[in-house]
Amino acid sequence: MTTGPAGSRDQGSTAPPGRPGYGPYAAAAVVVANMIGTGVFTSLGFQLLDIQSTFPLLLLWVVGGAAAFCGAVSYAELGAAIPRSGGEYTFLSRIYHPVAGFVSGWISATIGFAAPTALAAITFGTYLASVFPALSPTWLGAGLVVVLTGVHATTHRNSSLFQRAFTTVKVVLIAAFCLAAVALVDTPQPVALLPAAGDGKLVFGGAFAVSLIYVSYAYTGWNAATYLTGELADPQRTLPRVLAGGTLLVLVLYVALNYAFLRAAPMAELEGRLEVGYVAATHIFGPVGAAIMGVTLAVLLVSTVSAMVMAGPRVLQVIGEDYPLFRRLGRTNKDGIPAVAILTQAAISLTFIVTASFESILVFAGFTLGLNSLLTVAGVFVLRLREPELARPYRTWGFPVTPLVYMGLTFWTLTYLAIDRPAEALTALALIAAGLALYLIAIRLPAVRSRRRAPDSDR
Repeated sequence: MTTGPAGSRDQGSTAPPGRPGYGPYAAAAVVVANMIGTGVFTSLGFQLLDIQSTFPLLLLWVVGGAAAFCGAVSYAELGAAIPRSGGEYTFLSRIYHPVAGFVSGWISATIGFAAPTALAAITFGTYLASVFPALSPTWLGAGLVVVLTGVHATTHRNSSLFQRAFTTVKVVLIAAFCLAAVALVDTPQPVALLPAAGDGKLVFGGAFAVSLIYVSYAYTGWNAATYLTGELADPQRTLPRVLAGGTLLVLVLYVALNYAFLRAAPMAELEGRLEVGYVAATHIFGPVGAAIMGVTLAVLLVSTVSAMVMAGPRVLQVIGEDYPLFRRLGRTNKDGIPAVAILTQAAISLTFIVTASFESILVFAGFTLGLNSLLTVAGVFVLRLREPELARPYRTWGFPVTPLVYMGLTFWTLTYLAIDRPAEALTALALIAAGLALYLIAIRLPAVRSRRRAPDSDR
């Protein structure tokens, strides 16, 4: 086992016997809830600005789901071999260098969870405000973050029960919504499940690649359980099942949900709209039913915000454990909950909610997280070469094809996004540079303090 510059641990223990932690159901709920959130309820409106054919629109969600599954089975190998919380922070610190892990953790803390938490909370507020116009989407979203921070900063039991309950309700309601779109729409819109003339050009064009960024962002969260590894029981066995099974379930729900949107409402009404679920519900249930559905869709997003508030702070926690400069973030309460880290992430999310625009966060976060996961999946190859004797309770299904598929699709979409949205790409690079600067401060500051104390020790 190696250590980072501040005594970082590459591999920590899982939840010890008798200590509270999370079971497989709660871990799966975190994966599913992290994925099913902002993206699937908002992306279609943006995609329709450039793509007006149903087959490529549905194919986007199949391709994005396939890529997410390939990434999930790759992460499962790393998580089983290195069973410590922290996700990419832990993996990249071990595989490449502590600086890679630190920058990854910095990205996860600021963009990987805080920004998506803000997006989901804003969407929650937008759906409620569409039913109750007097309410402010911004303050509704901020209030949700505050409440959920209070829930997850208490005990594992409270956190787990809340997450499992709201995720189960979410899956049931989404399935019911999709069935209603098939059974209750009087004049359904045509949805082609086979390619039509001109679809090939769309699929291999730049618009499809850029739209795939939105889809990839919607699937972000398939790796969420790896942030809780150290608090899971027997992660070597449960983590691969949770990651792969949760991702496949979401793929099915995403394709069905977008089919329901397209079948229920004309494209012209969905195009450019943020609240596509509300628009579709209007055609399925009528004005009164749509109002009820608007509230329902807002409720669905509660579990998404909850999952991010639950998983994300574990990155800050392990950074606090490894670097003295951030040691306060590593503190836990008597139940082992990193309450300080949870409060810190909440503060960052609230800042995003009140200051940033929705689409800018969406594209910026999608690019940054894609780059982060690309390096991590590549780490499966690097770790096999560097540490062939490392115990691997689970090996990536379909290796080497599955990780190569993920890397190829991710690189393709990142390239197109950098060309189409250079401002967001440059901002992402600036964030990485800020992480590098913060790393240098983190590893040097303790040494500076030691030198300042040295003369006193000689007296």
